[in-house]
Amino acid sequence: QVQLVESGGDLVQPGGSLRLSCAASGSIFSINAMGWYRQAQGKQRELVSTITRSGSTNYADSVKGRFTISRDNAKNTVYLQMDSLKPEDTAVYYCNARIYTGYLTYGDYWGQGTQVTVSS
Repeated sequence: QVQLVESGGDLVQPGGSLRLSCAASGSIFSINAMGWYRQAQGKQRELVSTITRSGSTNYADSVKGRFTISRDNAKNTVYLQMDSLKPEDTAVYYCNARIYTGYLTYGDYWGQGTQVTVSS
């Protein structure tokens, strides 16, 4: 069994900051790419940012320069530092990871989501 557990979502004013965390646990052999997605009410889930095991990153244009993704491989944890938050960043944020439970066995896992609300 593998679990991803997110934390850090909250209500914040425009221009504020939040830091999301996502920790993987269970029968983990190794973790490849990790990332964050978000889904606003009435919209499709969209990519926010990804990071490879070696630290290469990718960002959606809408968050470039404001969000920073990082990971701690020793803790099987990925983070999303969100600065200069805007009301349009309001969404449920989901963690995703490609996790190997054996040398050749892997799956794409999702967390349960954490709500981020940006409002005055």
